[in-house]
Amino acid sequence: MYPRLLIMLLFALLIIALVMYLVFPGLLKPHTTPVKPRDNSTVSIAELKKLELGGMDQYILIRGMDRSKPVLLWLHGGPGAAQMPLAHALDKELESEFVVVHWDQRGAGKSNHCGFDAQTMTFDRYKDDALELVRYLKKRFGQEKVFLLGHSWGSQLGMELAAQHPEHFHAYIGVSQVVDNHRGYEISREWLLKQMQQAENHGDLDKLEKLGDPPYTRHEKHVAFAHMVGDYGGNFDVSMPRLAWMALRAPEYSFRDYLRWFNGANRGSGPMWDEVYATRTNYIEEIPSVQIPVFFLAGKNDYNTPLKLVEEYCQHLDAPMKDLIVFEQSAHTPFLGEKEAFSAALIRLKVKVENFYE
Repeated sequence: MYPRLLIMLLFALLIIALVMYLVFPGLLKPHTTPVKPRDNSTVSIAELKKLELGGMDQYILIRGMDRSKPVLLWLHGGPGAAQMPLAHALDKELESEFVVVHWDQRGAGKSNHCGFDAQTMTFDRYKDDALELVRYLKKRFGQEKVFLLGHSWGSQLGMELAAQHPEHFHAYIGVSQVVDNHRGYEISREWLLKQMQQAENHGDLDKLEKLGDPPYTRHEKHVAFAHMVGDYGGNFDVSMPRLAWMALRAPEYSFRDYLRWFNGANRGSGPMWDEVYATRTNYIEEIPSVQIPVFFLAGKNDYNTPLKLVEEYCQHLDAPMKDLIVFEQSAHTPFLGEKEAFSAALIRLKVKVENFYE
């Protein structure tokens, strides 16, 4: 009886391991799947690569059906919310028109190494890392410029890079653009108060009152407020279980990488709080003009980085070309809420920029 039970147990474990490998392909050996070329005349690219940036190893994912297409560098949010594990579910259409590059920034995802020094998380260090990566990509693909996209925290990094180093970029695309963090709190709190009153949720109303008036310059108050905004639909556009399911199926991430991702996301903006978030950011005054085309993509229901401020910034910004695209059914993550429309918008912007430079 004992040998038979042992054989059955081993068989069951083998089946479980096989299912885990098929459903979660990166858990044992991280890799990226090949990209089929557009046709016989093109050469595709699919690389999961380690680079030294700013004196430490950091990871990038490069994918595209045609390696001669323009590079699109995606700066993820957070800090710490690496987007690489979502690329397999979101980027198929983009890979037909761009060489899409996802970068796990220092302290995020695969670049959140054991023993990582969080004190190196400074705005200037991130900008220097990004510029080093941009120069690598330009040289690697023989391109004079790249497209730069920044989401949420990445939009702060991206906006400043576009303003200070326009020579590297065809255009800047701000997704859920940070404009004025202190005024953002005020707009979001007013909206949140109305939502709570309509829901007659007295418990949440009490919690909001205890937070006091904005701005929320203490980290713990910011986190509590952000959770409330998310609870009422002003942040993510998909549920956490669905987002986790998407991420867990990424072939680029191992089990250890997921632990690194959660550790970095949980750390979040903490080490940069006093430098970047406790102080006021006001790009309407600080960056009134940019020398390259600028496009803003925003969710109508975004109350993490409110649409009202993005509209105001787009109106006031002086740029050779600018536009605002609003996603009516989305909040802070339109690439999740309206994936097809988001990718289509980026591809249209690429054509628009190419025509601009002709």
